[in-house]
Amino acid sequence: MLCRMPDVLSIVVVETDRERAFMIVDGLREAGDFDIQVISEPSGLARQIQMRDPDVVLIDIANPSRDVLEELTLATGPKERPVAMFVDRSEDGLSAAAVEAGVSAYVVDGLQPARLKPVLDAAIARFRLFQRMRTELAEAKRALEERKVIDRAKGMVMKARGIGEDEAYALLRKAAMDQNKRVADVAQALVTAAGLLA
Repeated sequence: MLCRMPDVLSIVVVETDRERAFMIVDGLREAGDFDIQVISEPSGLARQIQMRDPDVVLIDIANPSRDVLEELTLATGPKERPVAMFVDRSEDGLSAAAVEAGVSAYVVDGLQPARLKPVLDAAIARFRLFQRMRTELAEAKRALEERKVIDRAKGMVMKARGIGEDEAYALLRKAAMDQNKRVADVAQALVTAAGLLA
């Protein structure tokens, strides 16, 4: 299910340095109308973010280690919301690890107030793209599983009635219409019942 961003975004800024936090908040206020909250103490980050339930998470960290990156990205629920991470320096492979962990935007060379809005917009767009892709993939997997169940049920009907594939499917479809159900649901019920009787 795709999430829709509200008109006024709530943003959680994770920043331990007070001066940098003020700079980020000021930059965001200049860029638009946002509901901004700052987390200055990253211990218990997952709980803090969950309590605030923001639309977007913005993390500013000087030099993340792989452990810090993993902890931060897991804490922000990257599958639930866009995450933008600003870093001053990055080791080889950290940007790829950040993307794999679900960070929507990973910006090296620090945070500059003028870049906040474009980076947030890019993070949201990228998050929506990946969210759409995850939804489409889940739907494709579900359709494939349903197709397999329908094929099994068709095979069972063909064997039991001594009829062809088209006739077996027509029987499943008629049963589905009579019961006001989907063909996949009728097929699943048939496969489940056959499993109990076997």
